[in-house]
Amino acid sequence: MSPTTTGIAVGAVLAIVGLVFGFWGFLLTAVLMALGALIGRAVTGKLDVAGVVDALRGKRTSA
Repeated sequence: MSPTTTGIAVGAVLAIVGLVFGFWGFLLTAVLMALGALIGRAVTGKLDVAGVVDALRGKRTSA
């Protein structure tokens, strides 16, 4: 699936959820979709989890 198609699908899902469940349902859906994307990238090896944790803790150094 191309990035454009994925973006359209995500936008459609968020729009429908926003209309049906209101703001909090929209927010929960957006957070869970982002969490799922992060988990998917970590599983496929495209995300360095240790680097993300270090950046969140403020231990990131510029190289």
